[in-house]
Amino acid sequence: MQIIKESNISSIIIFSTIFIITSLMLFNGYFFITKQYEILDTQINDSRNTFIENQRNILKREVDSIIDFITFRQSILADSPEVEIALKEEVYAWIRHIRFGKDENNYVFVYKVENFEGGDHFAKMLINPNRPDLEGRFISDAYTDDNGKAFRKIFLHDIQIKGYSFVNYMYKKPESNLVRPKVSYFKQYKPWNLIIAAGAYLDDIDEDLEAEKVKFKHKVQIEATSAVIIFILFAFIANGFAVMLGKRIERFLSSYNAQVKQKKLELENLNKTLESRVSEEIAKNREQEQLLIQKSKFIALGEMISNIAHQWRQPLSQLSALMMTLKLKHRLNKLTKEEMENKCGEAEKILEYMSHTIDDFRNFFMPNKDKKSFSIVNSIEEVLRIIGKSITNQGIVIEMKIEEDVFVVGYMREYEQVILNLLSNAKDSIIASKTPQPKITITLKHDTYSVELSIEDNGGGIKIEPIEKIFEPYVSTKEQNEGIGIGLYMSKLIIEKSMKGTLEAKNSENGAIFTIGLKRES
Repeated sequence: MQIIKESNISSIIIFSTIFIITSLMLFNGYFFITKQYEILDTQINDSRNTFIENQRNILKREVDSIIDFITFRQSILADSPEVEIALKEEVYAWIRHIRFGKDENNYVFVYKVENFEGGDHFAKMLINPNRPDLEGRFISDAYTDDNGKAFRKIFLHDIQIKGYSFVNYMYKKPESNLVRPKVSYFKQYKPWNLIIAAGAYLDDIDEDLEAEKVKFKHKVQIEATSAVIIFILFAFIANGFAVMLGKRIERFLSSYNAQVKQKKLELENLNKTLESRVSEEIAKNREQEQLLIQKSKFIALGEMISNIAHQWRQPLSQLSALMMTLKLKHRLNKLTKEEMENKCGEAEKILEYMSHTIDDFRNFFMPNKDKKSFSIVNSIEEVLRIIGKSITNQGIVIEMKIEEDVFVVGYMREYEQVILNLLSNAKDSIIASKTPQPKITITLKHDTYSVELSIEDNGGGIKIEPIEKIFEPYVSTKEQNEGIGIGLYMSKLIIEKSMKGTLEAKNSENGAIFTIGLKRES
């Protein structure tokens, strides 16, 4: 027997829709409330982890800045025992007064290491504003906190392997007898045989988390009540919609034949206007290509800013150290006119270097309008001046295999942009693959008629198949938030359309090779 008929299809749709909507309302209500409490626990854990990670970053920044300052001061002073003793006294006095954190209750402490193998007299406590009773005394690596954790053994072991260590342990808070959880960052300064460290207490986050938990529970109660009201209202609206939908289906069935005829007429009209639609789509594709070019320019701008940051990091550190020195000497009334003039001279040299960096980047990203003859080697050197530090700072070796310079005719800036893009991709590929001995090889070959520039990395190769697909727009081997997949597409467009050359990719034994082929200048 046929259950669904044209005469009762409206009623079936109405009652089945009411049943489905009511079931979904109950299920969603239960799921929503349960999920909110899961989110509460997750947010609390995430907040704690984020707080601890932020504290670690602050500690690392403080200690690294101190070491950078000492290194800088040593590099500009005369190499003599008397000068070094005076510098140590100056640095120790400065470190003793450093405070940071929300309530300015975090401090820096310093060990003078006597034996990195550990023992009862492995180091002497030079500076500890929280425990002045320990200053000048030998300390043991066997010391444990209230939980029995020998944290000094831990950071000694880490420093021997990595040069630094993060350790969580229990320790007395300043100006109090309370012992609270603490995270500290220890880093070795080899020239003076020091371990410089800074710590932050973690118990402040518990009060913030408890307040957030109460606030979130109240929010969950309000949202749950609102959700129930919304679900009930939605059920009434949806059921009314189901009744209306059933009636409309009846009318739809009666007018079905008329609609079929109408679609047939539309199809005939579509065939007649197909040519004009194709033209419109071609125009849209051209517009899309212009948007891709604009995106490529924004990406290049982002890379420029990133590389400026790499170039400025050391000068800014030096400038910060100068300011800290002037501030300290002024506070101690030891700032002489001669020292002030010397420090101002050093600052002016640093600012002049940073100004030249801006000029280099501005000239690099200035577009070419006319073709001209240019040197391949000069273009490579120009790109390496822009991106070289960001590559070598990652421990990547750049090997040049160029026996002779070659000149070609084309758009020099666009050609350099392609080289920059390929080098940047090679760097990202090596970093992602964590290659043990990272290297990028730049090879220049030529004959009477052509020039080939190859950029090879050992980052594991291209996994996309077929490999030519990597030059298509929006195809990327990077994570979704790390690239949009138009860099190689625009590079191929520049080389093949603007410069009438070729851009090809292939996998080698350990990585990928990109080759730019151009006609040689006649």
